Amino acid sequence: MATKTNRGVAYKGPGQVEVVSIPYPTLYQEEQRRKCDHGAIIKCVATNICGSDQHMVRGRTTAPVGLILGHEITGEVVEVGRDVENIKVGDLVSVPFNIACGRCQMCKEGKTGVCLNVNPARPGAAYGYVDMGGWVGGQAEYVMTPYADWNLLKFQDKDRAMTKIKDLALLSDIFPTGYHGAVTAGVGPGSTVYVAGAGPVGLACASSCFLLGAAVVIVGDLNKERLAQAKSFGCEIVDLTLDLTIPEQIDKILGEPVVDAAIDCVGFEARGCGHEHAREVPAQVLNTVMEVTRVGGAVGIPGLYVTDDPGAVDAAAKKGSLSMRLGLGWAKSLSFATGQCPVMKYHRKLANAILYDRIEIAKAVNVEVISLDDAPRGYRDFDRGVSKKFVIDPHGMIPK
Repeated sequence: MATKTNRGVAYKGPGQVEVVSIPYPTLYQEEQRRKCDHGAIIKCVATNICGSDQHMVRGRTTAPVGLILGHEITGEVVEVGRDVENIKVGDLVSVPFNIACGRCQMCKEGKTGVCLNVNPARPGAAYGYVDMGGWVGGQAEYVMTPYADWNLLKFQDKDRAMTKIKDLALLSDIFPTGYHGAVTAGVGPGSTVYVAGAGPVGLACASSCFLLGAAVVIVGDLNKERLAQAKSFGCEIVDLTLDLTIPEQIDKILGEPVVDAAIDCVGFEARGCGHEHAREVPAQVLNTVMEVTRVGGAVGIPGLYVTDDPGAVDAAAKKGSLSMRLGLGWAKSLSFATGQCPVMKYHRKLANAILYDRIEIAKAVNVEVISLDDAPRGYRDFDRGVSKKFVIDPHGMIPK
């Protein structure tokens, strides 16, 4: 019998990724030395480059050299463990980026982003991510996923799903993450909303706000190409390179300098506004969303904040301590929602929204399909700010 082969995208140091040969997955987790008879091996149909991958590749985390990247996975099941009952070989599935056991207190409460049984170091785990349990990443030809019956979302009509695969590939992370940011900020029919950041998560969030019934969605960014992408599906925009403040720009749009809800889709690598836009200011977005949210409103924070940032601008930020105006948020009685999106809370219904043509999420985030060998170019282009969401097609299975 021929030896099964596999390749994946490896982090090779700040600014460097490389496609390398890696072991074909088995139903065993090497770092934790645990059998995964409840798991499945997935042939990756689509596996995406995420902004949070870029944090690692830029050297802004403690990710080790050699880490296999990738947590946004959609694929076909090619093997299941003896304890798997419902997922079958041949199924096309979406894989939530956060790994969960389905058995602990957090999972039973629906808080699958902080499962207690999948990472010995801390609550919560993910594929191909630093400090998240050692689960091998899915920017690869094949990957192992544990607790398959619990984690995997099966598409009932495989052929129909493949016609929408560019959209459905976004269910593993950025679509639910953007939607979660909007939901936790209280977005609903008639809401006015400010979305900080026009990267893929910000654009997914903005599109989700319209799905939830928002009247006006304003997207702020420094990048004019990304702002143009936001405008392409009906968003108003705030250009952070202008000397006008964000409240002043919002006032010109709404006739008042505040919104009903605000969402931080940037995270800890935020930059200043106006003449300060070239300088990193880690708490900039957190302070801005507090300033522009109406009294008594809510702020969603799907943007990533870390506990260790070796490339931070000061000693405090290197430990995740930021100069946040919490007193302003307290005085305005704002509520905040942080942490990983619990993907399983949303992914089935968001899949239906895609399949029944209620949203064109791939168009909103400007998906470009690339080969596995082209992944390093995708990372380079994403890092320089192109307004695209790169979806890797390792086996050439995505329809043109």
